[in-house]
Amino acid sequence: MSINERDIMGGLAKGLSVIETFTAEHPRQSITEVAVASGLDRATARRCLLTLAHHGYADYDGKFFTLTPRILRLGTACLATMPLPQIVQPNLDRLSEEIGESSSVSVLDGAEIVYVARAAQRRVMSIALMPGSRLPAWCTSMGRVMLAALPDAELDAILALAPFPARTTHTLTSAEALREELQRVRRDGHAVIDQEVEIGLRSIAVPLLNARGRVVAAVNVGLSASHASVDDLRARFLPHLLRLQADLRGLLG
Repeated sequence: MSINERDIMGGLAKGLSVIETFTAEHPRQSITEVAVASGLDRATARRCLLTLAHHGYADYDGKFFTLTPRILRLGTACLATMPLPQIVQPNLDRLSEEIGESSSVSVLDGAEIVYVARAAQRRVMSIALMPGSRLPAWCTSMGRVMLAALPDAELDAILALAPFPARTTHTLTSAEALREELQRVRRDGHAVIDQEVEIGLRSIAVPLLNARGRVVAAVNVGLSASHASVDDLRARFLPHLLRLQADLRGLLG
């Protein structure tokens, strides 16, 4: 659907861009930092931040802003309208209990994945992961199985963003290397990440398909690299993930 430019609220768009600058890596920011991250001028970023603080969506200590729990109302309202989290969470809980490791489900949003469900046995990353958390798609196992399923034109648009930032010394950063890896993922039907998103973390993921065979999400198992080799990931966890994939296929719209 095409939307007329005159019907767009520029102020709302700017406010949303300010909110999106707050991440697990940058939970506390100054006006200048938000302006740089959002691409807005400092005066506009300041007004947006003060508006968020005035309405209780942010705290301000005179120098730094942090988002308050009230901001979760926005995400909670969105998740409440999505059947996917409610459908997958019981299956995810059973999987995690069965294998004794943490598992997650995410959806693709541009060049990022967004967690929509999680069953944690133990903390596997330095940042706390929860529904709503975001990570780069190009260096995560769930991201790669979803990128591999994209039409060529959509994938080309994301690969055009390369070179990607290297989160570790193992991260694939070039478009050529990533395209080759995605071809392998497409062929094998699963993706394995070995310390590309964070040192000490390995994960394996498979796509989640709906009844029509379209990839709508991804599920993974993540654990410490000291607990399993890359070969162990496939041998120990891939059968469980494929079983979950089959169980959910008829339930996802």
